[in-house]
Amino acid sequence: MSTETAQIPHPPIASQEEWLESRKKLLAHEKELTRQKDRVNAERRRLPMVKVTKQYTFDGPDGKVSLLDLFAGKQQLIVHHFMFGPDWEAGCPGCTGHVNAIGDISPLDKRDTRYVIVSRAPLEKLEAYKKLKGWSHPWYSSGEGDFNFDFDVSFKDGVKDAEYNYAARGREDEGEGPGMSVFFRIGDDVYHTYSVYARGLEAITDSYDFLDLTPYGRQEDFEDSPAGWPQKPTYGE
Repeated sequence: MSTETAQIPHPPIASQEEWLESRKKLLAHEKELTRQKDRVNAERRRLPMVKVTKQYTFDGPDGKVSLLDLFAGKQQLIVHHFMFGPDWEAGCPGCTGHVNAIGDISPLDKRDTRYVIVSRAPLEKLEAYKKLKGWSHPWYSSGEGDFNFDFDVSFKDGVKDAEYNYAARGREDEGEGPGMSVFFRIGDDVYHTYSVYARGLEAITDSYDFLDLTPYGRQEDFEDSPAGWPQKPTYGE
């Protein structure tokens, strides 16, 4: 072993046979992780949902819109709670990196699902930041309304009583937090099905991970979904 090799932190050096034995052990754990993720996704698809009765108003490129309008006729809606406070001059670096990491999410549209971004900053700030970053995702301002507070991504005094955002418990100040919320539409009735916060957002950077958050999931036949859920062959179109 060279002096340089001894000084650089590195994995143990092994023979090909030893490496293969270790790799097979890891593979068994990786497969179990995949199966566990499938089980968790199946449990998420069976979550009950809560009817949204409060009226929320958002500012968009075409004027004032409602939560129902954000669906744009789709069945499912994913709202990315992007940290951009009313007085901020730029968006949160972490949220910015998250959106930058999003690749092609066109499969959402094919599965009757829409992704939008919502922040409290005024629309003109959001539009300017969107242009600066070269993004095309629809972005709406929730302004000074209750939407962000009701879904536990904006905080005032007493946030320690937040019902869902456990990452925020104990905070006493006013501020912003990251998250995603999922909504389902039946006719003109909107239902809240799921929210995720903090590190729960780390892996959500492509269309399949987004779809895994929704009641219908990936809509493929390998999934353990309730009877009647829309599904198609996993490797079909």
